[in-house]
Amino acid sequence: MTQEMETIQLEFNDKLSTIDNSKALADLRVEYLGKKGKVTGLMKEMKNLSNEERPAYGQKVNELRTHIEQQISELETELSKQAMEKKLAEETIDVTLPGRTLEIGGSNPIDRIVEDIEDFFIGLGYEIKEGYEVEQDYYNFEALNLPKSHPARDMQDSFYISEEILLRTHTSPVQARTLEAQNGEGPVKIICPGKVYRRDSDDATHSHQFTQIEGLVVDKNIHLSDLKGTLELFAKEIFGADREVRLRPSYFPFTEPSVEVDISCFKCKGAGCNVCKQTGWIEILGAGMVHPNVLEMAGFDSKEYSGFAFGMGPDRVAMLKYGIEDIRHLYTNDLRFIDQFIPTEDGGELNESI
Repeated sequence: MTQEMETIQLEFNDKLSTIDNSKALADLRVEYLGKKGKVTGLMKEMKNLSNEERPAYGQKVNELRTHIEQQISELETELSKQAMEKKLAEETIDVTLPGRTLEIGGSNPIDRIVEDIEDFFIGLGYEIKEGYEVEQDYYNFEALNLPKSHPARDMQDSFYISEEILLRTHTSPVQARTLEAQNGEGPVKIICPGKVYRRDSDDATHSHQFTQIEGLVVDKNIHLSDLKGTLELFAKEIFGADREVRLRPSYFPFTEPSVEVDISCFKCKGAGCNVCKQTGWIEILGAGMVHPNVLEMAGFDSKEYSGFAFGMGPDRVAMLKYGIEDIRHLYTNDLRFIDQFIPTEDGGELNESI
């Protein structure tokens, strides 16, 4: 038995001297110390020994096991150290090399316009409300004075999921839901930004998906003059302090009276140019006083409460402000377009007008 232990010891030493990687060392450990290993096999021989021989035999086997474990542990530490040194050598960084400049990105023009509009209206005390892009027909149309078969629905031909569920055609459902949640008690002062969808052919000025921001104010003693004053402040903030606003009569089912809102052309100062189509004015949004039916359906007493609403497309505002001729540029992620809106070191833009 002693001779067999010595043979195992010498054999182990020879094999250990050839090990140069962790996997081979792990295999060697299993070969000698595993459940079916050679050292483990020596312990199984104890059943063939007398009671007097077993203590001395067991002691020698344990000494052999301890010796092998120690040798494996030492080599394992050495191999780990060598691997680390090799990795450090391969990943050495030359700190004398010049640094790599990180390019600064820029947000999409639509996002910029939306943030500017939100900041402006928050400053006037408005809350930002968001809603569902997949909406019920009731909140998208009926609660806004657009019952089924109303001809005005044709202007907002949309994507229907079922007869009663569709992709919203405007953010007005957020207004309807907000009014309903008020249980007939004002005031309400909100803007609703978000994506909307309409079945439309994509071209330079139309898209089946676009961004919209609507505003709603409902309280006692709200008048058309309050709407005009708000829109004048908005136009001067977004398009310049010398902008003028005019209201033209129009029709929307959810407002009465309804108006189209124009601003004086910021390019030609009203003289007439290609931007304003030689009129001196640019249409930017639609607005009006909230229709009494809309208030009543939401639980408000239309004799006590009144309000105004407006809706605009940040896509169109961005196109006007930055001189963008094709709405598709805003959605195609073309770096040649986006790079024109990267902020400069002084906080400006590389190109304020394309």
